[in-house]
Amino acid sequence: MSILVGTASWTDKTLIESGAFYPPDCSSAEARLRYYASVFPLVEVDSSYYAMPSAANSALWVERTPAKFVFDVKAFRLFTGHQTEPRFFPKDLQADLPSTGKKNLYYKDIPAPVVEELWARFFEALRPLHQAGKLGSVLFQFPHWITAVPKAREHVEHCAERMHPFLTAFEFRHESWFSERHRESTLAMERERGIVHVIVDAPEGVTKRAHTVWEATSPELAIVRLHGRNADTWTGAESAADRFNYEYSEDELRALAPGIQAIAKNVGRTHVLFNNCYRDVAQRNAGMMTRLLNAERIG
Repeated sequence: MSILVGTASWTDKTLIESGAFYPPDCSSAEARLRYYASVFPLVEVDSSYYAMPSAANSALWVERTPAKFVFDVKAFRLFTGHQTEPRFFPKDLQADLPSTGKKNLYYKDIPAPVVEELWARFFEALRPLHQAGKLGSVLFQFPHWITAVPKAREHVEHCAERMHPFLTAFEFRHESWFSERHRESTLAMERERGIVHVIVDAPEGVTKRAHTVWEATSPELAIVRLHGRNADTWTGAESAADRFNYEYSEDELRALAPGIQAIAKNVGRTHVLFNNCYRDVAQRNAGMMTRLLNAERIG
């Protein structure tokens, strides 16, 4: 039973500005990653959501981390159905984008040759991590407007097909995917395609949040992503730091630990990722969860 605990991002702006996690001499990107990887065995790459990642950066990440360190990489925002401004596309492809007169573009707006090139570049960027055995999974976080209707499901399954053979994880934000009507078909789709189901911890009683379903759909990996439980900022927050500004108490983490251990018995590996990225809150919670899980194993 292998359980790795880490955080979403090691370069979060509020984390660096807080001065609470990195030593004073960790002032470069290289130093920060090396230090982070000396504390945790796992990290989620969030920068790849905002802009297309590069093979050059991936190669540097491989070089700067221990042999068994693992990266989960978020998919580029266009692939997951998010609105994407032209400036977030690779500069050499921007001239080939359509002039829609709108601020944002969506997957359906992009010419087929550009779509093919984007997928090719994404795969190229993942390859150094994969070849080094350091790519855990590729995370597709679908927005709340991607609902469990046939047209949206078609795009979700399209993403699953495009990502083969990389191990891929899906996190849904619209509650319809795990409603009474669609829960079993969603889990069946993930199982049939070898997709890792992401178990979500987030505020209760809010919109734009899928149900928490403690199931494993891939024999290789389970992922538990913890977003904090700040219901007041879940919708309408000005920034991600404001939205996820929540520190789990020890009692809350202790209550989550048995579920994590139970799911870990059914898969090869389990990743526990804290996405409550505000200052060093995620790092503190990840450290506490590591200690709790280790204490349970020893006990």
